[in-house]
Amino acid sequence: MKIEDLVKTKGNTVVTITPEASVNDLVQLLDAHNIGALIVSTDGRHIEGIVSERDIVRRLAKYGAGILAEKVSDIMTSDVHTCSPEDNLEDTAHTMTYQRIRHIPVVVNGELAAVVSIGDVVKHRIDQLLDERNHLLGYLHA
Repeated sequence: MKIEDLVKTKGNTVVTITPEASVNDLVQLLDAHNIGALIVSTDGRHIEGIVSERDIVRRLAKYGAGILAEKVSDIMTSDVHTCSPEDNLEDTAHTMTYQRIRHIPVVVNGELAAVVSIGDVVKHRIDQLLDERNHLLGYLHA
């Protein structure tokens, strides 16, 4: 299975934030969209970084609530792992697990196309297992 198959199921909506936005704005967007990470992008198409709840918590622990007034660029991760729609889902899941990455942007021709989370991968795998189980039960009862 490929990343594009997962994206077709989950959708390709991506929420971005500019590097100049405040961490407080970031927190508000995460809450409003009920998501765990945002892509940092000035134009909404090119990735400049990624910022997650984990980044916020670590900075809060180190510097306190004052970080809410800081810029997103001050806490974002600039070295962003990405994937393409043609990438194998299992390989991407392996990368996410061993690199401890919870969100991977999907890039097409150098532009942001979607984001895949570890939750998306796990949900997809659970759905696959349930389908297999139901198929086997149907076979046994037929």
